[in-house]
Amino acid sequence: MAQSMSMKAPASVQVARVARSTPAKVAAPRALGPKMFGNTAGLSMSSKGSAPQRGALEVCAALSDLRDRIESVKNTQKITDAMKLVAAAKVRRAQEAVIGGRPFSENLVKVLFAVNARLDGEDAEVPLATVRPVKNVLLVVCTGDRGLCGGFNSFMIKKAEARVAELEAMGVSASLVCVGKKAVKYFKNPQRSMYNVIANFDMGNKPTTAEAQAVADQLYSSFIAEDCDKVEILYTKFKSLIATVPTVQTLLPLAAEGEVCDVNGVCVDAAEDEIFKLTSKDGAFAVERESLTTDTSTMESNIVFEQSPSQILEALLPLYMNSQVLRAFQESTASELASRMNAMSTASDNAKELKKDLSLSYNRQRQAKITAELIELCAGS
Repeated sequence: MAQSMSMKAPASVQVARVARSTPAKVAAPRALGPKMFGNTAGLSMSSKGSAPQRGALEVCAALSDLRDRIESVKNTQKITDAMKLVAAAKVRRAQEAVIGGRPFSENLVKVLFAVNARLDGEDAEVPLATVRPVKNVLLVVCTGDRGLCGGFNSFMIKKAEARVAELEAMGVSASLVCVGKKAVKYFKNPQRSMYNVIANFDMGNKPTTAEAQAVADQLYSSFIAEDCDKVEILYTKFKSLIATVPTVQTLLPLAAEGEVCDVNGVCVDAAEDEIFKLTSKDGAFAVERESLTTDTSTMESNIVFEQSPSQILEALLPLYMNSQVLRAFQESTASELASRMNAMSTASDNAKELKKDLSLSYNRQRQAKITAELIELCAGS
């Protein structure tokens, strides 16, 4: 009996365990189902509710970017306005130097050739007036030391390349003397080894007689040693604040009549200049222009020289070379400063227009944001 009862007990326990475990397994999915679907519904509701928040954040980020750009444009405009005023003040001084030096250099040329005319009946030799068959040309290229002056430097470099190509097409070799850091950096680049640069000099904002003398000595020695048969100088002739003319002038040998001519024989002496005064009009920077006629009086032929013409000529030739080189430097410097002033003026105007467009876009986005917030408040109420 005891054994039979003990044999039945495990069976009842096993049935009870199965009975208890079966409802638990069936009930488990019912209990998890509502919780699972409830969580899914909650996730879908939270994703729908976060879309306006993300849109608002994107609008705020866009407005912040626009504010930063507007401030950046304002700061840039302040810099360009300051550089414009500085360039205007410098170009006025450079213009005064150009206009003040032209009568001296022009009259010096007339005296030089008046003396040269007296040597026609003598055996004296004038080396700088000796005309030889042109096989090698020494070209002096004048550029600036700095940028931010529009296309001034690049245009002069292209002009020099075109002149070298023109000479090579005629079977004439060309050597370069670079004046200005921009020309030195460009033509002495290892990738442009086809250009023969024999010397280089800095330009500066205030060309001095000593700087011009160093270049003149280089040109004088090259021509006397017959390393070149002709010396040309490429510079930008200053006519006004908005008008500059790239000019290729022949320095050596001397012209027959003493006038300053370009390579085509056209006289490049200035008969009229334009000066200006810095003024303020309606609280802004303004320029008053005034025409000025340069005195180009002729040289009298009945002058009596106390010393021999050959001695006077030897003393005048170095002075002539110095004055012509200094004049070209002054013209080029004034043209560079005028180009920088015009470039900064254009940059300031562009900054004003850009600031206006950015402010308009900022106000439109801000108004759209406010309108969207009002619509959400009305819909929620």
